[in-house]
Amino acid sequence: MLREASHQIIAGGSAGLVEICLMHPLDVVKTRFQIQRGTSDPTSYKSLGDCFRTIVRKEGIFGFYKGILPPIVAETPKRAVKALSAAGLGAGLTEAVVVNPFEVVKVSLQANRDSFKEQPSSFSQARRIIKSDGFGLKGLNKGLTSTLGRHGVFNMIYFGFYFNVKDAIPANPDPTLEFLRKFTIGLVSGTISSCVNIPFDVAKSRIQGPQPVPGEIKYRTCFQTMALVYREEGYMALYKGLVPKIMRLGPGGAVMLLVYEYVSGWLQKNW
Repeated sequence: MLREASHQIIAGGSAGLVEICLMHPLDVVKTRFQIQRGTSDPTSYKSLGDCFRTIVRKEGIFGFYKGILPPIVAETPKRAVKALSAAGLGAGLTEAVVVNPFEVVKVSLQANRDSFKEQPSSFSQARRIIKSDGFGLKGLNKGLTSTLGRHGVFNMIYFGFYFNVKDAIPANPDPTLEFLRKFTIGLVSGTISSCVNIPFDVAKSRIQGPQPVPGEIKYRTCFQTMALVYREEGYMALYKGLVPKIMRLGPGGAVMLLVYEYVSGWLQKNW
């Protein structure tokens, strides 16, 4: 039991680490779209291409890697939670509690449009948040309800759909076709889950990101933020960042599957 859990933590952590390093730029782009407040915002990006070009021009290529350290540091405890919890809603909620402080630091760094060299480190940013607002729901744990909603809904739909469909479609003896079967089911599961949970993601980014007026908290709670965004910016504003999120799922899911299978196989043979 302990050996199997260790294998899952190591293999899952390795897969997550590689996926973060490769796909983090799309996470930065997703967050930037989620925190911008409509076309009236003078700093708003006009399109996905405009966002990529603007970040490269103003912040350099390393601008796409802002806030990468918190998710890397959170990856091992997150995988430990997934390995030791039952898949689904419970795992998602437990995982959300673990990763939320890291998400607060990550989003605050991703929202910063200064050049990469001028940006504070993850540790100094965490210290600044704790010093000014503490560890609670106004500080390092703000947006917790939105993170609980995001992770809980995603895990519940993803695992429910994935395992039901995987059992319904027979396994293929050909390793390549079997990989494609798992990848396709995972991609469809992830896309459906993302479409359902993205309003929670938008609310989370608004609460954890910079407020419109410095020193004045506009976005306070999950459903209050959703209602405010809907009222001021329309229904589609709750789906900001969906395209880069789904763009990450395809190649990111393939990378994670490949790395997980390889590392897991190596551990089974050698440990």
